[in-house]
Amino acid sequence: MSTFIGGISTLSLARWQFGITTVFHFLFVPLTIGLGLLVAVLQTAYYKAKDPAYDRMTRFFGKLFLVNFAIGVVTGIVQEFQFGMDWSRYSTFVGNIFGAPLAIEALLAFFMESTFLGIWIFGRGRVSDRIHLAAIWLASLGTILSAAFIVAANSWMQHPVGYTIDPVSHQAVMTNFWAVVTNSTFLLAYGHVLFSAFLTGAVFMLAIAAWHLRKGHDLAGFGKAARIAIVATLITAVGTMFLGDSQAKQMEQQQPMKMAAAEALYNSANGASFSLLTIGDLSGNPVFQVRVPHILSVLATNTWNGNVKGINQLQKEATAKYGAGSYVPVIWVLYWTFRIMVGLGILLFVLGGAGLWLMKRKRLEQSKRFLRFASWMLLAPFIANSVGWIFTEIGRQPWVVYGLLKTSDAVTLIAPGYVAASLIGFTAVYTLLAVIEIGLMIRLAKVPTPILAGSDVESVPELIY
Repeated sequence: MSTFIGGISTLSLARWQFGITTVFHFLFVPLTIGLGLLVAVLQTAYYKAKDPAYDRMTRFFGKLFLVNFAIGVVTGIVQEFQFGMDWSRYSTFVGNIFGAPLAIEALLAFFMESTFLGIWIFGRGRVSDRIHLAAIWLASLGTILSAAFIVAANSWMQHPVGYTIDPVSHQAVMTNFWAVVTNSTFLLAYGHVLFSAFLTGAVFMLAIAAWHLRKGHDLAGFGKAARIAIVATLITAVGTMFLGDSQAKQMEQQQPMKMAAAEALYNSANGASFSLLTIGDLSGNPVFQVRVPHILSVLATNTWNGNVKGINQLQKEATAKYGAGSYVPVIWVLYWTFRIMVGLGILLFVLGGAGLWLMKRKRLEQSKRFLRFASWMLLAPFIANSVGWIFTEIGRQPWVVYGLLKTSDAVTLIAPGYVAASLIGFTAVYTLLAVIEIGLMIRLAKVPTPILAGSDVESVPELIY
């Protein structure tokens, strides 16, 4: 394969490009799903209670939701084109299967959420309150359905089912669409994605509400938003951890190398220990480890002395089954992304639990320490989502479709210079979009609600909604 300046291949450039654009896009997806649902909850509370505080919070967080939705759409469109530009051999091999959920996502979910968002944005005062409320709920449902079809496509790459290989074209052909959308990997992954998205929206709402409460802004409105967000944070943190634990057990069955690499378990063991800290040499061998006996077996098999396969044994099995080559992913990346993801998940559970404890004692608004802690946690779910996605995708390597197609065989056959040019271009554009997104979100998040600013707030642009 030809190389670019510095000996960089088309494969490496294409992987970097897809990785950068995907991680960037995935920053917006969970917030869109989670915040959309919470805005619908706020509007429902206003519809039922007729409390103006809920209406102010609906408008306030609705603007943030719309900005995030718009940037997410723009960054997501690029993903579709990259399959043809950088991964043409992948598209040729799996297009019959991979294309179906992507097409349904665009034709059903995307148009659904866009249509009802339009009604919600421009329908206030023009349609009945009931229809206006239904519009935001249907828009939220559209974001949830959109995620379902995307995760179904990705889950097939992790655990291919419902297909056959055409003996003439040597392409994967779908034989059972129902098997694809009920894939055991999809069911757990989708649940995990949804709960983590709702957790992202809840923590985002809580962090901003906590900042305003510290400043003394609209205590009635932001106090209600904080309480809803705290309950949502605790519930979704528990759900995320439960589904993550279930995925770990499933991972041990379907992708044991990913589990072994995540725990730096080099050799198979009964009663396998859990690694608290592992330091390896340049060859990937452990130099220093701190491990807790038996815990990995409990996590992976639900038994005290269950057998967990190690990296060395799994490499030998893969070589015997698929031929010569390395089937070990980048261990240090999996090891640390897994721990960052889990650690932040536990921290967010603590955030929700502490908030609920203060709510029960009616001390939420008075606890400056908690409000400061909640504000600091704003970035935590975004970091957890990103490292979780990196863990999922890098852990599958060297496969792009597990057991069927290697990443090195999926890349397009074009000169690396073209990929390098698009990589630079996309990175520059995405950086600009990030600056715009962050600037708009900070500006809108700091704008006080009308109850505080009175007529002064009328001078602030409404920004669509």
